[in-house]
Amino acid sequence: MNFTLTRKHKLIIAGVLSLPVLGFALYTWSALVWSYSSGERPGYVQKFSRKGWICKTWEGELAMVSIPGTMTEKFYFTVRDDSVAARVNQMIGKRVVLTYKQHKGVPTHCFGETEYFVVDVKPVEQ
Repeated sequence: MNFTLTRKHKLIIAGVLSLPVLGFALYTWSALVWSYSSGERPGYVQKFSRKGWICKTWEGELAMVSIPGTMTEKFYFTVRDDSVAARVNQMIGKRVVLTYKQHKGVPTHCFGETEYFVVDVKPVEQ
C-alpha cells in the first residue's frame, strides 16, 4: 500500500502545527503591549542588576518607606529599556519615583521576572 500526502494534506498539517506557535506569539505580543495598570512608586533603589542565563533583563528592588520607623515594603520591578536602566543605575541609593506599567500574564521570564515594568525614573528633591 503506497501512502503519499497530497499538497492539500501537507498544507493542513502545516497549518495545524503552526497554529499554536502563532497563537503563543500573538498572546505574548498582546501581553507586552497592553498594560493592566500603571502608576508610580516612590522609594530608594537598593538593588539593581542584569540577570538571566539566556535572556538578560534588568531586575530591581525598591525600598518603600511610608512612615519613618515602620517596616519597609519592597517593590520588585523589571526594566526593559537600557536607557531607563542606565538612569536607574545612576540613582541607586537615592530617593526616586519609578513610573511603571503592570503587564499580567507575560509568559516566560525572558521578558522579565516581575509583572511590573519601569518606564521612567525621576529623582525626588529633598
